[in-house]
Amino acid sequence: MEWIISFAVVVPFVLALVVAVSDRRSAIDRQARRLAAVERKLDLIMDHLDVREPEPTLPGPVWEELVAGRKIQAIKKYREATGAGLKEAKDAVELVARQRGLE
Repeated sequence: MEWIISFAVVVPFVLALVVAVSDRRSAIDRQARRLAAVERKLDLIMDHLDVREPEPTLPGPVWEELVAGRKIQAIKKYREATGAGLKEAKDAVELVARQRGLE
């Protein structure tokens, strides 16, 4: 009998939790779709105006590590030289590597 009461208390709590998580996920999905739409529009505007995103420049030691095939070291050197966060440094180093055919 006690398990029925426990079950009756736990089930509504779990259902409320599922609904809350689902609502949050929906909000995040909506924001991601809106951001993607804005990015597509910006890309179209840049293409129409023939504007290109500038290539990131790499400090000398970063370039040396990248050319030597040591991408992780290049990312570390980039962070040291610029104070950038890990994702920003990784993106910059990988972009230059792709553009220069070093991948």
